[in-house]
Order: sequence, then C-alpha cells, then structure tokens
Amino acid sequence: MGAVMGTFSSLQTKQRRPSKDIAWWYYQYQRDKIEDELEMTMVCHRPEGLEQLEAQTNFTKRELQVLYRGFKNECPSGVVNEDTFKQIYAQFFPHGDASTYAHYLFNAFDTTQTGSVKFEDFVTALSILLRGTVHEKLRWTFNLYDINKDGYINKEEMMDIVKAIYDMMGKYTYPVLKEDTPRQHVDVFFQKMDKNKDGIVTLDEFLESCQEDDNIMRSLQLFQNVM
Repeated sequence: MGAVMGTFSSLQTKQRRPSKDIAWWYYQYQRDKIEDELEMTMVCHRPEGLEQLEAQTNFTKRELQVLYRGFKNECPSGVVNEDTFKQIYAQFFPHGDASTYAHYLFNAFDTTQTGSVKFEDFVTALSILLRGTVHEKLRWTFNLYDINKDGYINKEEMMDIVKAIYDMMGKYTYPVLKEDTPRQHVDVFFQKMDKNKDGIVTLDEFLESCQEDDNIMRSLQLFQNVM
C-alpha cells in the first residue's frame, strides 16, 4: 500500500520533484513488490496436481480449475482459517447468525484438525456432498454431527447442530417455529435412530435408520442444502 501511495504521490508532484525522486519511488515500489512475492511464496499453499485431484474426486479437470480460481479469489494464501471461513459463510445467511454452524462445518472440512482448510480438503468434501453416493453423503453428515469425534452421536451433539441451523436461518425460521422445535426434531430423530436405546447413535445405526426412513432422508437433505 505504501508503494502504491508513493507512486501516486510522485505522479502528483512530478512537476516539482527532481527526476531522481521518481526513480527512488520506483525503486521502493519494486523492492516492496519483490518482498510481497517472496512472502507469498513462503506462506502460500499449492494444491496437489489437478490430475491427482481429478482421480480422487468426482470433478473434471476443467471443473477443478474453475473451483480453484474461486477458492484462490477468496483465499489468496491457498488455505482458509476458521475466522475467514465464518466471514465467507455468513454472507450466504445475512438474516441469521451462521457463526456456530460455520464452526461445526469448518471442523468437518478440516479432516486433519490443523486449524486450516486447504483446497484439497474443500474440493474433496464438495465432491462428496454434490456427487457422492448416498452412503458417502451419510458418512460425511455423521462426521458433521459427531462434534467431539468419538465415533458416536449423542442428543446434545445433534441438538447443537440442529439449533445452529435454525439460528443461521434467522427470521426465516424464528418466530414462525416454536422455541422447542429443535428439541422435538432431535427427539424424533433419536427415537428412530437409537435402535438399542443406549442414548447414542453409532455410524451403523445412523446409516441404517436414514436409508430405511424416507422422512429422515428428506430432513437430512434439507440440512445438506445449507452446507
């Protein structure tokens, strides 16, 4: 920014500045530009080859190129942290509070738990959500609901996710829905999913319940639409 303002200033005052001042400003601009490029080289993450990603996802090479340009436009460093992820996600839900749901969603994208999401993480998840099989989508959704990553979903975890979704939808959900609607929704889910009534839902119970109950599948599809 200083270099840009300096160049602008030199143009404004070129009638009264000696030519060597213009040369000095140009030198400063070039030096700052080189420093910026070196910094970007050090901090930027470059994704795996598109051929490899094409083999690992359900996207074509051309689609991956388009997705990468969009990703780099929002995240020039090649990675996105949670704060930036929340800011981007909030733009799609301006009438509600998307921060909590974005937190859970970020953790689901951040499969290595590094605190940042690379393009590979993003495009792999997107491939599953958009073009994966029913089984793949359900496994991904289970991982989203399993907040503490212990391999099970309890009522509190599911309640946290459902409540976060309602909060995110804002005025389009409240006050039309009653305050206890999220709890009722979770109770219905658990009644059908918790086969052995032990208070937790395993992956197998989740997969079986979802695939045998059209109502649950429709509900999950609505939730997947906000991902």
